[in-house]
Amino acid sequence: MENNEIIRLFELTTKLFELYDENPFKIRSYTNAILALEKVSQLLDTLSVEQLTHIEGIGKSIADKIFLLNTEGTFPELQNLLAQTPEGIIDILNIKGLGPKKVKILWKDLGIETTDALLQACEENKVATLKGFGEKTQENIRQALLFQQANTGKMHYADAETSAAFLLKAFSDWNITAQLTGQMARKSDVVEKIQLVVATDSPASVEQKLDQLPELEKSRDSGPFAWRGRLAASGLPVEILSVKPTAFVSITFVYSATPEHSAHITELGKTLFQVAVGNSYTDEKQIYEKAGLPYIIPEMREGLDEFTWMKTHAAEEIVELKNLKGTLHNHSTYSDGKHTLEEMATYCQSMGYEYLGISDHSKSAFYANGLQEDRVARQQTEIDVLNEKLAPFRIFKGIESDILNDGSLDYDQSVLKTFDFIVASIHSNLRMDEDKATQRLIKAIENPYTTILGHPTGRLLLRREGYPIDHKKVIDACAANGVIIEINANPWRLDIDWHWVPYCMEKGVMISINPDAHETAGLHDMAYGVHSARKGGLLTSMTFNALSLTDVEAYFQKRRSR
Repeated sequence: MENNEIIRLFELTTKLFELYDENPFKIRSYTNAILALEKVSQLLDTLSVEQLTHIEGIGKSIADKIFLLNTEGTFPELQNLLAQTPEGIIDILNIKGLGPKKVKILWKDLGIETTDALLQACEENKVATLKGFGEKTQENIRQALLFQQANTGKMHYADAETSAAFLLKAFSDWNITAQLTGQMARKSDVVEKIQLVVATDSPASVEQKLDQLPELEKSRDSGPFAWRGRLAASGLPVEILSVKPTAFVSITFVYSATPEHSAHITELGKTLFQVAVGNSYTDEKQIYEKAGLPYIIPEMREGLDEFTWMKTHAAEEIVELKNLKGTLHNHSTYSDGKHTLEEMATYCQSMGYEYLGISDHSKSAFYANGLQEDRVARQQTEIDVLNEKLAPFRIFKGIESDILNDGSLDYDQSVLKTFDFIVASIHSNLRMDEDKATQRLIKAIENPYTTILGHPTGRLLLRREGYPIDHKKVIDACAANGVIIEINANPWRLDIDWHWVPYCMEKGVMISINPDAHETAGLHDMAYGVHSARKGGLLTSMTFNALSLTDVEAYFQKRRSR
């Protein structure tokens, strides 16, 4: 069992303990164990019970349960808790912002055992009458449920990519040419279906091979030319189209774009769709050439403003992962990261990057072991030592400073000026209207020490909506104050949304593709940030961390001297 799954099951156990008013000391032991496990980089399923007890914060009792999870998939206490808990209550416990104590009231006082019943109770104004709830809490629950319903059956691109890779490998093993199309080709933040086109003269044999894969479940509307079904594990729909090899490029192109993109009228008086179909091509660039259009990368084929964008830019100007020279907005064990500062730095260096920006949580983020002033000084001293050791590689001294309710940052000026850069982010009081959220961000942007605006809306894709902001006012403020905006590359965030990248560039606001990595593996999330950036047509020249170490160092020094 993977570490994350073990942590998830312990978190569920803790919630169920609270639901049933278990001993607070037992709850605290699980909470402490979760915090300890979140910092473990070793694979827990490779450790014996004795080895597990050597992990700081893990006692014999918790070690035994980890061992049982790895060998049996569960442990007695969790089994007993699940046996007496309706399945729908587990779903309700997963609603963001609804804790076990409130769930118990809903369950016992209103008899609610499913999310559908909870939504109905909200619609009938029953939840607001409960002690400790009120109309505002009821509306928040209702919005969370509606958001959850709207996103059912969808998956983060990063998760879908793993399943898509399995399918591509299967076709490769069968010596069949296959290519991702649809939302996967356009690298959408969230996908509703995995779609592929395969080149074959024998569609029936492809169908037969797919039918034998245990990871797939076939649906009734499947046929020899269009195999349809879903992933057995997640239920995500899958569609695989079989076409003749001579039509492979044209059909792949058609299905990689939205209908709006394919409907674009070319200089020939035909749509791109008409230019593509019925002809044989060796690559997609030939389709655009025949249409008299510049090549447009798959990520941008959304049917929005890509044709206007391409009048003044070329595909080669768009940022690629290989263009990035370093990575900013990263965490270490100084706050809530899994790996030490040195481990993060050396891993980053091994990836070929020139610099690492460390920006652990600030003191207001007590839940994430945020740094008090004395620990800031201690970390900066360690950075100085490591910079001598790792030169010419460079660690920049940063912090992810919390934006407080009034828009101020949570350190005094005397501390703020010790950093090379500051990522300003909101982590608390997310229930804001548009005006309050916008003004809060703008005040933080106007702080002379703010270098980068972190995840501007605080959204978590498929889990919670971001707080509403006036994006144009926020971007304008960044332009006026020389503040960089990040694309937070964590697949759950991808924030700022790619739709706003063109406006950022129009206003001269640079974008930094930041992984928000809490472990070494998280540094690879920059790839997802690049996907999002490319959808917005982000130029390499407008990408802050495409700058060299020398240029970034000069930028930070110039800004600090201001």
